[in-house]
Amino acid sequence: MKINRNSGWALFLIACGALILIGKLGFGLGHLMSYLFPIAMIGLGYLGIRNGSKFIGWVILVIGLLALLGKFSGLFAILIAAGLIGYGVTLLKRNPGVH
Repeated sequence: MKINRNSGWALFLIACGALILIGKLGFGLGHLMSYLFPIAMIGLGYLGIRNGSKFIGWVILVIGLLALLGKFSGLFAILIAAGLIGYGVTLLKRNPGVH
């Protein structure tokens, strides 16, 4: 088998499909697989923009970014909560109590 650009892409797609099947059958990588599709959409959108299909590329890229943002929403909530706690602590330290 001669390997060229198209066969490399085919092998990549086969590997992604195999990982999805493994995840659906319950063998590990399930958490990792939920990030694969949004990252792939971002990559395809970027390729679309670079290859001249700017409108479709931007649409796919933005949808991928929004999906990835949804995946990270729990992390963002933790960061916002930590920021609010830290800001509250600095306000308490800066403002002496009223007697």
